[in-house]
Amino acid sequence: MALYKEIKGAAGEVSDVLKDLKEQYNKIVDPTPQQKMQYNAEVQRVQEIAKADPNDVFTDIGTQLGALMDAHDEIAKLLLKEQIEAKQVYKGDESVGKRALRRILINSRLDAIWAEVREMMVYKAPPELGALWSKFDEMRQEIIAEQEVAHAEELRLAQIASWRRKRRIAEIRAKAMWVSAVIFVVAWGVGLMLLTTRSAMTRMSLGH
Repeated sequence: MALYKEIKGAAGEVSDVLKDLKEQYNKIVDPTPQQKMQYNAEVQRVQEIAKADPNDVFTDIGTQLGALMDAHDEIAKLLLKEQIEAKQVYKGDESVGKRALRRILINSRLDAIWAEVREMMVYKAPPELGALWSKFDEMRQEIIAEQEVAHAEELRLAQIASWRRKRRIAEIRAKAMWVSAVIFVVAWGVGLMLLTTRSAMTRMSLGH
């Protein structure tokens, strides 16, 4: 990020910077090979800075921060997985201590990445981006709030769907019981009629 400031300071002033470097170098009496190498390296560095586009630095900042945030999210998913699995009966071979240590290390890595992101935004981002960390944190909280609303709505719809599914199952069961009861009554009635008819026929045959 310091490169951005150097680009802003050197762009348009390359000749002055190179002139100043040359004057300082010429003041050295009988420069050593190492001093010559340092001078040439500095001249080359200034020339490279002059060729750079400050907009490229903005892109680099976005790329670096984006990579850090992607890494943060991936590690956060691991932590979430650990937390979910911890609420289930564990059937593996790892000790509680080992699993606890892994969770501590994951948390430490998350904290380190977050601290690095904050440092880059607060201390190393170009001033043109303003209070980048404050803006980022505000937007992040806004997205989190939006996601909480979305998750709550998703949960509400899932609960409604579950309730409707249970109600349909209950209705099917009730209808099945009703049909079974009707069949039983009909079967009982038919059986009773048959029994009555057979009894009547038996009495008639005995009467003759």
